[in-house]
Amino acid sequence: MFNEREAVTKILNGDMGAFESLVKQYERLVYVVVNRLVREPEDVEDICQEVFIKVYNSLFRFGYQSKLSTWIARIAYFTGINYIKKYKKEVSINYPEDMENYHFTNDNPELLLTKKDAAKYIEQLVLQLPVKYRTVITLFHLNEFSHEEIGEITGMPEGTIKNYLFRARKLLKQKMEIYLKSELL
Repeated sequence: MFNEREAVTKILNGDMGAFESLVKQYERLVYVVVNRLVREPEDVEDICQEVFIKVYNSLFRFGYQSKLSTWIARIAYFTGINYIKKYKKEVSINYPEDMENYHFTNDNPELLLTKKDAAKYIEQLVLQLPVKYRTVITLFHLNEFSHEEIGEITGMPEGTIKNYLFRARKLLKQKMEIYLKSELL
């Protein structure tokens, strides 16, 4: 079992093996957070490496006010957001105000599901959500962070997080209902 206090102490004392263990422990978390923000696969790997460099260089500031995973996810989130802002890789990181008129894609779901299972289709739908929605839904459902932890990671108020989760689920439900209706015909 990974002991974060022990690992942090060892890393601060120069134990690179302990840092390697930390990276192995949290690399999936960092990848998922960054991958939800940045759409270019070649950039995701570079950003993940940058996150762990930041973790290593800032670990002396970690004061156990939160879980280590929350602190690392926060670094990953803001590194990804800064990348998007710096390179303007996404037109907007804000959600659309007129949710009823928001459409994911005109692709036929049957085409998207050819040789794929429903999980892959849902993954595709999540990737089409606005960046803040897909971040919050990923942190909540895939990484199982609480509303409070997501707030610590993103800096969003709890009400905003709940709102984004509600809207993201609503969009996913609408899209899935369209697919299911077309399957029944």
